[in-house]
Amino acid sequence: MTPSDALGRIQPSATLAMTTRVLNLKRQGVDVIGLGAGEPDFDTPDFIKDAGIKAILDGRTKYTNVDGTAELKEAVAAKFARDNGLAYTPDQITVNVGGKHTLFNAIVATVNPGDEVIIPAPYWVSYPDVVQFAGGKPVFVAAGADQNYKVTPDQIEAAINQNTKWLILNSPSNPTGAGYTADELRAIGAVLDRHPHVWVFADDMYEHIVYDGFEFATIAQVCPSLYERTLTVNGCSKAYSMTGWRIGFAGGAAWLVKAIAKLQSQSTSNPCSIAQAAATAALTGDQSFLKERAAAFQRRRDLVVGRLNAISGITCPTPEGAFYVYPDCSGLIGRTMPDGQTIDSDETLVSYLLDEAKVAAVHGAAFGVSPAMRISYATSDELLTEACDRIAAAVDRLR
Repeated sequence: MTPSDALGRIQPSATLAMTTRVLNLKRQGVDVIGLGAGEPDFDTPDFIKDAGIKAILDGRTKYTNVDGTAELKEAVAAKFARDNGLAYTPDQITVNVGGKHTLFNAIVATVNPGDEVIIPAPYWVSYPDVVQFAGGKPVFVAAGADQNYKVTPDQIEAAINQNTKWLILNSPSNPTGAGYTADELRAIGAVLDRHPHVWVFADDMYEHIVYDGFEFATIAQVCPSLYERTLTVNGCSKAYSMTGWRIGFAGGAAWLVKAIAKLQSQSTSNPCSIAQAAATAALTGDQSFLKERAAAFQRRRDLVVGRLNAISGITCPTPEGAFYVYPDCSGLIGRTMPDGQTIDSDETLVSYLLDEAKVAAVHGAAFGVSPAMRISYATSDELLTEACDRIAAAVDRLR
């Protein structure tokens, strides 16, 4: 017995691997600061937890509809109407076991061998692996720090051919925090209007974590002509600090939602009934705390961007949203560590920072653009200050 060919086409998640490494070091008593995980440090709000507890006490612990309860689908549809001006009926809503599950379902349900999926880079680590698992071909379109990590319409058009099936568009982005404005989305939409065979996977997971007056928009909202071929994806993990509850959702064409449900019926079945009740409360309850938490993240962003840009050899663009920075580390490549070894890649650099400074980040090569690293600032101001002190001191020891 050997692993399948499909399994051989993918790699373990680099972000989860770093998280596991940090947890193991902490269990050993090592004073490590983990800035690798894409997880808010805020707790799930009490009113959401109370809804989950009530669901347990009320016996709502049985199977539900495969792709979501009627109540949650109605709440998701209301969210899309309220926040995005998008009208979806319940048969256009799918609820899944987190946003990664939504991605997996949508790609596996639609991609055949030879199909191509355009993925702007830097990209979330799961995008290309899921495409490859399905037998498709990831087509990367890269944008560096000089473009604020945002691809242009011309780059997208140049990547489209007769085999292109999807464009994955993540705004604000994991790993860079870069967000596309409504005008930038309209320009991309004008390209897609000329290529009606290309669908859009709009990953809006960080919608509510934006800064400096940036106005979030999603492509089906500003480009109505793309409504029928856009899957608008979101979830509860980031905005509502519900990563462990595992609820993702999307709105799109009814046939696609039905296809996703068919696949889900033979894989996970329904998302956790208790988590669905909590997610319903999250989407229908008081939303005021979202702005308060975004303000806290913005303060942390400013702290980290300022401190990193003060370190010689590091250039850190200021992101519009999410809770990551993606500093360019090209100024550190070629420098020598205290033990005489050379920093020859961003993977070597993050290993050095973990060993020397006890600070964990994720190397840029995992996200498709090097040399860089992803740093999550979803932790306390005190820990971020200490982490930046440690990084600065470790860089000072390079020659």
